[in-house]
Amino acid sequence: MNSRSKEQSINEAFLDVSNISLNFGGTRALIDVSMSLRNNEILAIIGPNGAGKTSLMNCITGFYKPQKGNIYFMQKEITKLQPRKIAKLGLARTFQNLRLFTESTVLTNLMTGAHMHLNSSFLEDCIYFGRSRKQDHEQIPRMDEILRFLDLEKYRESVVGKLPYGVRKRVELGRALSMKPRLLMLDEPMAGMSREEKDKMCTYIVGIADREKLPIILIEHDMNVVMKIANRIAVLNFGVKIAEGNPEEITKDEEVIRAYLGETLENESEDSEDLKSRAS
Repeated sequence: MNSRSKEQSINEAFLDVSNISLNFGGTRALIDVSMSLRNNEILAIIGPNGAGKTSLMNCITGFYKPQKGNIYFMQKEITKLQPRKIAKLGLARTFQNLRLFTESTVLTNLMTGAHMHLNSSFLEDCIYFGRSRKQDHEQIPRMDEILRFLDLEKYRESVVGKLPYGVRKRVELGRALSMKPRLLMLDEPMAGMSREEKDKMCTYIVGIADREKLPIILIEHDMNVVMKIANRIAVLNFGVKIAEGNPEEITKDEEVIRAYLGETLENESEDSEDLKSRAS
């Protein structure tokens, strides 16, 4: 990779993925994939099932180690770092399948994210004494702010496992926010939701980007959602990036249409109006 400037300019990539390749035995999950995320933008990654979207996110967050390529976050190489170290740098994520403590309350689940940045000792944590109790108490105002923002206040002391699926998806988003991220990565945050729930989640995601000034990477299958909220879109197919651009460019790309979009957008006038509004 070419030498990089020591000072990050406003136009420089916030996250830079360069020529990433990932193999599982004889299966090539990612093939020379490159893309960048700019500061304060929402980048959607789309593609058919098995295209490599989650594999790419797992490489960025350290769960997978690519055989080739480099990943830089705010000019620091993170390609070989462990997931916990990457999370401490400020990369927070949600998962396709919910990974919550279902027997604990909503507040407790949010607090587990905040614990990433606490510095109490193991013994203090075990007996909940000294710095552990003090630092937990100091996190409460931030947790309550997240609960209000995501309309979760009434569920504050509710057991997560007893909540509706859509509410639990918001809890997972809240836990990611409690980590004080500098980059938020959302893996199908609206999977399994109703249209009304998806509309609400869109509002939350756009609100997070605006209020927290957070760049966001979003994996999502619902093209109506993608067209509404993404600034740019990257398209993967069989582990290869076949296109990248703004929503209007992507919907006109013939290779993308053949591989993924098909006739969907042409047959949905509502989506077309959203696209025109987005492009104007």
